Amino acid sequence: MEREEEMGTTPIQMAGKSDQKGHPRGLWILFGTELWERFGYYLMVGIFFLYLIDSTGHGGKGFSNKMAADLVGSFIALVYLTPFIGGLIADRYLGYRKAIILGASMLALGYYTLAIPGDTALYVGLLLIIVGNGFFKPNISTLLGNIYSREDLRPKKDVAYNIFYMGINLGAFVCNFVAAYMRNHYGWGYAFAAAGVGMTIALLWFVMGSKHIKDGDIKKPLQEGDMSMSKIMGSVFLPAAIAAVIGWFMGKIIGHTIFGTPSNDAFMFACVPIIIFYIGLYVRSTKEDKRGLGALFAFFIVSIVFWVIYNQNSTGLTIWADQYTAREMPKSMSGFGKGLGMIQTLSTKPDSETKINEYFAPILDNNGKTQQVLDVNPYFQNLPKDQWPADGKAELISTEIFQSINPFFIIFLTPIVVGLFMWLSRRKREPNTPSKIGMGMVIAGASSLLMLFAVMSTNIYHNKTEMYWIICTYALFTLGELLVSPIGLSLVSKLSPPRITALMMGAWFLVNAIAGKVAGLMATFWDSFTNKASYFLILVIAAGVAGSIMFGMSKWIAQVIREKTGAD
Repeated sequence: MEREEEMGTTPIQMAGKSDQKGHPRGLWILFGTELWERFGYYLMVGIFFLYLIDSTGHGGKGFSNKMAADLVGSFIALVYLTPFIGGLIADRYLGYRKAIILGASMLALGYYTLAIPGDTALYVGLLLIIVGNGFFKPNISTLLGNIYSREDLRPKKDVAYNIFYMGINLGAFVCNFVAAYMRNHYGWGYAFAAAGVGMTIALLWFVMGSKHIKDGDIKKPLQEGDMSMSKIMGSVFLPAAIAAVIGWFMGKIIGHTIFGTPSNDAFMFACVPIIIFYIGLYVRSTKEDKRGLGALFAFFIVSIVFWVIYNQNSTGLTIWADQYTAREMPKSMSGFGKGLGMIQTLSTKPDSETKINEYFAPILDNNGKTQQVLDVNPYFQNLPKDQWPADGKAELISTEIFQSINPFFIIFLTPIVVGLFMWLSRRKREPNTPSKIGMGMVIAGASSLLMLFAVMSTNIYHNKTEMYWIICTYALFTLGELLVSPIGLSLVSKLSPPRITALMMGAWFLVNAIAGKVAGLMATFWDSFTNKASYFLILVIAAGVAGSIMFGMSKWIAQVIREKTGAD
């Protein structure tokens, strides 16, 4: 998953390599920093869509699903674009510690700003998070790698990343319980502020331990063959910015948007000059470099489908968990659930709610805005009346808790996957890297197929579906994720010509950005899919095609990897 690919090291590579004793203090400084930073980030992401679609009467923004998905998709896309430029600035000018401190400060300020009511605070907060993430995200894992490049620490590098990886997933797992408790007891603003507190802890922990990581803070000035910052800005970002402006206004020029919303048009237009730039890199490269770049670009294109499915976590699957899943907490576990902050109490008494039709789609006014009416909570619309609570109060598992299922399965399934491939390796039957990716694609598609079956299991507009559907979906997807996600940065380092590795790292982030935006674009049409089976069928077909293409290319890509590294 994104949490793993941040490090460029697979769980399989990280398992069982070395004793965990004798690690420098810098590891624990970075472990704690990343744990709390991921706590803040995934807390914010876990509730963001829910906050946007919640009625204004409950403190939310009252957005339609379309508006919310558009904003979430744009946010995810931009979050993945800024690390490229942030990494380059840290490499050549700021250094990693200064970049991380700057990024952490902006992230904390961004989360606190989201806690302030009003649209201005919302968009200023998002901008701070997007830019701050660009300085923080690429540099903390680079700093860890630099520390373990020392000769005596190199054998322990894989185990160090394993520890670092557990910090990421612990933060991602715990944060949703805090988010649920804060927003259910105090409101959305306090939940976002909790993300800011987590980020502040990360910043203070990093600053206090900064002396233990100074050896890894190595600047990499421009070298022969490197592209200058001014050339990168002039060749990539300036044309992209101009194209984005054109895309934003294109709808007004031709009378309608091309991709559904102005922000979608702006982003897709901005991608065109960036893609042209990378095509130019390929065309101008040597014959030897072309093989590595060709294999890498082929993987990038296919992996977009995987990341689109992954990013349903923040859009389609969040809607499903919120509106179509029976979230009642068993009475026997009520005390336990309250203790963990998992419980959301909804009343059958009418309150200020967003007006929706029988398909859960918001009914908009003449200005395209949602309408607030006095009604029961939408959760009860497809819950048969004989299942309504006798006392008028339903104790439900908060929707954001479902965001913790993925990191739980990451931690649970990693040793199983590691053990399986070690067993296959001893028998010389371990699949090569491209085949693993192909299997991961197919398994990700199977997770969407499971959601298709969930839709078909009942009339979802009159009955809820059981929780096991979405839990099993996350379990299946996570299994696929362990085969696909960690490969990205690893392949970049293996197949890129050394002089343009940073630029190719930017291409990998671009892949994630495009996928995040496409996922948001898909979700803007959620309400248009009266039969939700069609929505998930698109993902199933796309994953099947992508997996088939990957299997078809597996021998070729494996051969290129062997040529470059001597291994599959």
